[in-house]
Amino acid sequence: MVGAIIVKRGRIVGRGYHHEVGGPHAEVWALREAGDAARGATAYISLEPCCHQGRTPPCTEALIAAGVKRVVAALLDPDRRVSGEGVRQLREAGVEVDVGVLEADARRLNEGFFKRVTTGLPLVSMKAAMSLDGKIATAGGESQWITGEPARRLAHRLRGEHDAIMVGVETVLADDPQLTVRMARGRNPLRVIVDSRGRTPGAARLLTSDERPAIVAVTGAAPAASRRRLEAAGAAVWVAPAAGGRVDLCWLLRRLAQQGVNSLLIEGGGTLAAGALAAGVMDRVYFFVAPLILGGAGALTPVEGEGVRKLAVAWRVRQMRVRRVGEDLLITGDVTGSAGACSQGSSRK
Repeated sequence: MVGAIIVKRGRIVGRGYHHEVGGPHAEVWALREAGDAARGATAYISLEPCCHQGRTPPCTEALIAAGVKRVVAALLDPDRRVSGEGVRQLREAGVEVDVGVLEADARRLNEGFFKRVTTGLPLVSMKAAMSLDGKIATAGGESQWITGEPARRLAHRLRGEHDAIMVGVETVLADDPQLTVRMARGRNPLRVIVDSRGRTPGAARLLTSDERPAIVAVTGAAPAASRRRLEAAGAAVWVAPAAGGRVDLCWLLRRLAQQGVNSLLIEGGGTLAAGALAAGVMDRVYFFVAPLILGGAGALTPVEGEGVRKLAVAWRVRQMRVRRVGEDLLITGDVTGSAGACSQGSSRK
């Protein structure tokens, strides 16, 4: 997500942003609007201008050709094809360049892109709706709806802000979700099911609720007949290596990143969330907490698995933020903990 403005004599004469992959970059849109007024002007850009021929021509060339006098970039592009080279080309052409203005804000804007480019993994978040006592369903399995309508609307917005959304097969079997964004002008994320043995029903709504095929990640333990059934239902079946009898999340996340997925939202269930934490790939949590107490020793919680045995090795949540959403609370924070099996340099590819 990149934006640009062209300023001349204290007045904005052009503005633009990157609308879509493969389309003109922010600088190009801003220069088009500015026209001749771009000559001698200053361009403010939230990311270093590209300097290579990709899906579009280099933006450095466009800025130089337009006669821009000065470029202020929030930060360098982490892409090795660009990083620092765009600045060098501009300076060699006589353009004054400043880098680092509002860098932290620009980094947050594209944190998923930065993580994918620098680690080969998407930014991974999880979302859960739970009661005050940490239950995501009653002892009888009822979960719709724990939170109120305002929280559910915000949850749909969260879906639309992520490139992909992931659930485990147990969530599919229990809830038959669609995982679409039900809001005006909402953008449906790529839908991913983690299903080691290929148990997803061919009639699952998730397989037919969007134009793009859902991805079902299985292991070699999934029968060939199950794979064919899922493909016949419209799914893209990925056969992943197994880790502990389950889909290797490291492999799956790397492959999603190779497909251009910058950000991924895990919506359920507890086993999948536990696996992501154990693998060291969880970056952020969104916990919607409703003013309910459900009880029940067997009632499901947002994170299942074996858990930790000592507080010293628990995953910590930093930079916690709390806000009211209707009658519910939304607690957000960044996860820190063990680097896990998916850390850079892991032998798993």
